[in-house]
Amino acid sequence: MLKTVKSRAEEQFTATQKKDRKALKDKEKARQERADSVARLRGLRLAKEAADKEAAEAEAKKKPSAKKKKPKR
Repeated sequence: MLKTVKSRAEEQFTATQKKDRKALKDKEKARQERADSVARLRGLRLAKEAADKEAAEAEAKKKPSAKKKKPKR
């Protein structure tokens, strides 16, 4: 049997909608992966900054503060 023009158009429309939904899912998945990556990197950076700050504070406590004395006139 020959398909009517209307039924072929409906099939094409349905196929187009399916492709659009898949494209949106793929785009959302890529966006989410990127957001996860950025969040992971931000966490690593913040952890490193905190460790560096602690190390600097510990180093500062070990060194005696070198105060310069003014020469007497």
